[in-house]
Amino acid sequence: MCQPGAVQVRSLWRPIGHCWKAKKYPKTFITGLTSPLATSCKASGHPFSSVSMARLGRRNKAGGVDVGEGDDGRIVLPEGFNPLQALEELEKFGNFLARGLRGRMEAPDDPPATPALKLADLFQRDMQALGVLVAEIVFAARVRMLRPEAPLRERFLAVRGLCSRYPKEIPIPLQPVLETLLQLSEPVEPPMTGRLFAYKPISWGLPPPSPAQLLSPYSSVVTFPSYFPSLYKFILLYQTRRVEDEAQGRELVFQLWQQVEGTLREITPEGLEILLPFVLSLMSEAHTAVYAAWYLFEPIARALGPKNANKYLLKPLVGAYENPCQLHGRFYLYTDCFVAQLMVRLGLQAFLSHLLPHVLQVLAGVETSQEDTKCLGGTTEDEEIGEGDEGLGPRTIQMEGDPGPSGLGLLDYTSGVSFHDQADLAEGEDFQAGLYVAGSPPPPEPEALSLGRLSDKSSPSEASLGDDRPGDEAELPRAKSGQDLKQSEGSEEEEEDAAEDEEEVAGPAGGVGEEEEDEQDGSPVAPELPLSDTGVSVDAGLPNDDGNGEEEEDLADESEDKEQKILLDTACKMIRWLSAKLGPTVTSRYVARNLLRLLTSCYVGATRQQFMGSSSDASPLNSGNIYQKRPVLGDVVSAPVLGCLMHVACLYGEPVLTYQYLPYISYLVAPGAGGGPSRLNSRKEAGLLAAVTLTQKIIVYLCDTTLMDILPRISHEVLLPVLSSLTSLVTGFPGGTQARTVLCVKTISLIALICLRIGQEMVQQHLGETVATFFQVFSLVHELQCQAPRPEAPSPSEGRVLEVPFSDGQRRAVDLALLDELQKVFTLEMAYMTYVPFSCLLGDVIQKIVPNHVLVGQLAGQYLESASPVGQDPMKLAPMPSAATEQDPQGRGVNRDDGNSGTFGSVLIGNRIQIPADTQPDSPGPLGPSSGEIGCIGGLCEMGGEESSLKRDLPRCTHGLSGNWLAYWQYEIGVSQHDAHFHFHQIRLQSFLGHSGAVKCVAPLGSEDFFLSGSKDRTVRLWPLYSCGDGTSETAPRLVYTHHRKSIFHVSQLEASQQVVSCDGTVHVWDPFTGKTVRTVEAWDSRVPWTAVAVMPAPHTSITLASADSTLRFVDCRKPGLQHEFRLGGGLNAGLVRSLAVSPSGRSVVAGFSSGFMVLLDTRTGLILRGWPAHEGDILQIKAVEGSTLISSSSDHSLTIWKELEQKPTHHYKSPSDPIHTFDLYGSEVVTGTVANKIGICSLTETPSQATTKLSSENFRGTLTSLAVLPTKRHLLLGSDNGAIRLLA
Repeated sequence: MCQPGAVQVRSLWRPIGHCWKAKKYPKTFITGLTSPLATSCKASGHPFSSVSMARLGRRNKAGGVDVGEGDDGRIVLPEGFNPLQALEELEKFGNFLARGLRGRMEAPDDPPATPALKLADLFQRDMQALGVLVAEIVFAARVRMLRPEAPLRERFLAVRGLCSRYPKEIPIPLQPVLETLLQLSEPVEPPMTGRLFAYKPISWGLPPPSPAQLLSPYSSVVTFPSYFPSLYKFILLYQTRRVEDEAQGRELVFQLWQQVEGTLREITPEGLEILLPFVLSLMSEAHTAVYAAWYLFEPIARALGPKNANKYLLKPLVGAYENPCQLHGRFYLYTDCFVAQLMVRLGLQAFLSHLLPHVLQVLAGVETSQEDTKCLGGTTEDEEIGEGDEGLGPRTIQMEGDPGPSGLGLLDYTSGVSFHDQADLAEGEDFQAGLYVAGSPPPPEPEALSLGRLSDKSSPSEASLGDDRPGDEAELPRAKSGQDLKQSEGSEEEEEDAAEDEEEVAGPAGGVGEEEEDEQDGSPVAPELPLSDTGVSVDAGLPNDDGNGEEEEDLADESEDKEQKILLDTACKMIRWLSAKLGPTVTSRYVARNLLRLLTSCYVGATRQQFMGSSSDASPLNSGNIYQKRPVLGDVVSAPVLGCLMHVACLYGEPVLTYQYLPYISYLVAPGAGGGPSRLNSRKEAGLLAAVTLTQKIIVYLCDTTLMDILPRISHEVLLPVLSSLTSLVTGFPGGTQARTVLCVKTISLIALICLRIGQEMVQQHLGETVATFFQVFSLVHELQCQAPRPEAPSPSEGRVLEVPFSDGQRRAVDLALLDELQKVFTLEMAYMTYVPFSCLLGDVIQKIVPNHVLVGQLAGQYLESASPVGQDPMKLAPMPSAATEQDPQGRGVNRDDGNSGTFGSVLIGNRIQIPADTQPDSPGPLGPSSGEIGCIGGLCEMGGEESSLKRDLPRCTHGLSGNWLAYWQYEIGVSQHDAHFHFHQIRLQSFLGHSGAVKCVAPLGSEDFFLSGSKDRTVRLWPLYSCGDGTSETAPRLVYTHHRKSIFHVSQLEASQQVVSCDGTVHVWDPFTGKTVRTVEAWDSRVPWTAVAVMPAPHTSITLASADSTLRFVDCRKPGLQHEFRLGGGLNAGLVRSLAVSPSGRSVVAGFSSGFMVLLDTRTGLILRGWPAHEGDILQIKAVEGSTLISSSSDHSLTIWKELEQKPTHHYKSPSDPIHTFDLYGSEVVTGTVANKIGICSLTETPSQATTKLSSENFRGTLTSLAVLPTKRHLLLGSDNGAIRLLA
């Protein structure tokens, strides 16, 4: 190897040759020597350089010699100057290096000219660079040591060495790619110009690789799937379109939706990992969130399956529901067809727990504040209101659902996803190292295609509540929706007009009394209640100071009001449909409880407690009748919530009012734990207002018998606690005078309504204490005003609370800071507006039940004197009870003999009052309109329509609770939602008769409204699950599949395609909506039939089949032939495969043999991970659950719980008499069944213990053959050998 000195010598060989010529001609050589000599010397670092030449010139000029001038034009050098000295030294140094290092000097040749690169060379270089990139992706963790900006050849040599040292780390599909692109089997060639090496002319029968060859579908070098072209078009369209407003976002989403269906038809989990980040980005952006959810959720969630749909799509869906900025188009997300898709694709339990609370929030107004959102899902009532509420009803009345987007614990997967790693991920892990969705580049020229208006994809439900009966297609296992576009702007106007027409129809002439006929059986169902049930329009708002404000309203505000009305109308219709679909127990646990919590939030804040505007300047106390004063803004906001709550009561009957609503009201108004001075928080204050409002609604709908039965409970658990807070001298309200005034008006209205319902005698017997407690506060406030107490040097710990003596001889604690508030509430006007109606309503009874009636009457007289016109006798305006007759609420004279019948009727039946149906107002009340009220005595003369009726009958509905359903519902509403245990009570709810042979298997669908059953009669039947009747009803199947030829031993449903898989030795894949066969998979040998079947979880679309020869095969329903085939026996005579189970992640399959042997197989590699003798008898059933847990039952009477890779079982249960031949899972518990008709419950985590219940012959006849659990509804499906299936709870 030549040393650096030798290189320098060779590079200067030619200039040295010229130097020898300079010895002969020193004067003529220097001119030609300057340029090459200076350049060579500078390159060699020799001191003889251009700098020394410059110094030489300066010395010559100093000596007076002009270097550039001579006699003959030659350059004259100074004496003693040897220009060859540097060259000689350089030559000596070169000779020394050559001889000392045994090298030899060679004259360098002229460098060859670099040839121009050909286009083929450039292609080859690009292919080699592509191979290097692929290898670097494979060995990403090992190539981090390469320096930045390393040249391509250095990177090539590095990855080539990694490929040779770690060949097993290269994925199998990439091995031919790297071999073709990098020629790994060939030796390393010396570097070539422009490329790393030269490809062979022919390699594996193919020419050198090129882009066209790699992308060709006929080439096997890179096995691109068939969906890649459509996936590429989807991504290209996403990146080339810029979204700047809502119209562009809608058009982009629609065009992507047109392409995504074809992409998902044959997509694999790997393709979904590429596609999903772009969909999540669309669902997270403001301009595309609503339309992406409407168009793309259903197809994407269908491909993902419920588990992955919850993992990836739940967070953007919550964001779409909680974004109040985008009002236009949001009603799409509240249509019944979209909510049905959510329940099917997310799973019923996930939808109810995580998404339903956010869906219901729209009823409290579109602009729901963050405080309201926290109240809906954050702290519980116990934290907000206080403790010490034992004995006041169920302690589990809480907002059911998730705390919100922050409380969901959902991860952000918009930057990349991975289905293969999901089983082993920590909960806090975030996929941030995956695919990056870059910003969109500038868009091309606008295309000619324009969507124009949205048409109807699937319009909101306009049907009545009976439409979910057996004939309704919406009840099928999956949500059917058309593929055309959603509603146009014109259709929105039509929907608004329809809503207005509906409100007009449901006005004074319409209402709850009207019943609709069911399409199928003609049975009456509950009609829809109007959206506003408080006498105020939904669109009402705060009073406008400017009288011309409405006329000058901006068009944008009108459009927003229109959108909000459509949104509320659609949401209310959806909730009515959902309440009928879910059944009584699920509706009460999730819908009704969430609505009750939402009702409290409608009154939070000072704005919600302001009285609504009126055309007159009269006081709020002078507006409306005694039991329906002027509403506050909270009443307007709560109108849709109250309407939905009353609709649930109309659906399922009066028990909803008495067993669920009233206990919750008692819970709201119950006092806190401490008995000392306290101050209500805003949530407790709003709870009091909501409780009184809801109680007033309930009183109207209760029948006379029920009202009299629960009247003592209402008095002691509702009215007295409310009055205790209202009249307390030490408890302050956060809203101050306004909040206490509103509560006082509402409470008096409620008491008056009850008095009107029950009559004078019942008031004296049941409400005497309540009425006296209210009027007593006037005496207390009057005495405090007269005494004007002052604190006598109070200590800091006592504050301004004093013990003040009163005229009744008692000493009461008084907070002096509340005196002004109490005096502003219980004024002379309040005394007049409450005492005068009650005195006319109760007559002489008021003197018996109100001890201070004289003082209150005087206060009312003082107000009347101050408010009467000058020159007019105030007593002429004051209504005085008459000894002979008194005024009834209708203004007619009533004989004293009929006074026992009450003020609202003249018929006394036992201890209840019967209301005449034809009572109509004939004349104004005794005060008349001149006194400022509108018939305030029971200003009943001015009440109109359904809003001012005293009593309304709940319509009889086919959904009404009765019999066993009522008993089970009463138990369920008292069970805590946090109770994770399965409770079995043997309550028969429904029977399914139709099979003529033993039922071998039952499988409920994900939405829990249908289930499948397979029988020995060679049929598979699809059954609907209805939550109505008294438990004795028998249901017919919706569909019967009759293409099997043998007894059916397996039936299940593919999550991704929603197709049914059933097996009788031959596998049938068929459509549950039409009953048509999609595909049949017969055994390869008729002597070796299929013995066990299992379906892979989504996003996989495969079926796992085990044959009699212990061979495991995988079949994709979308493609012909087999995917994989694995041998399980391994030389062992383990017997037949009796049962198969696939892990929730799809990574492993466990097979159970007739010999008791179990084998665990890795589905990705086909390797057997474990094989062990699990039982001593035939394995009957296996299930795999989260956490790599396996559960197996055997004919040796044992049920064993295993970890996949652990040798010993974690739990072992032994049945004393019979084997556990069927079982199912409920959370962390196993529900088991034996041939002796015994139902057992055992835990997966706790110490081995099993509770067993023997099925009674009254509820279940025959021998138990199959079992399935409905986890959300907490029901059991039990199949018997006589072909009957029972639904028990």
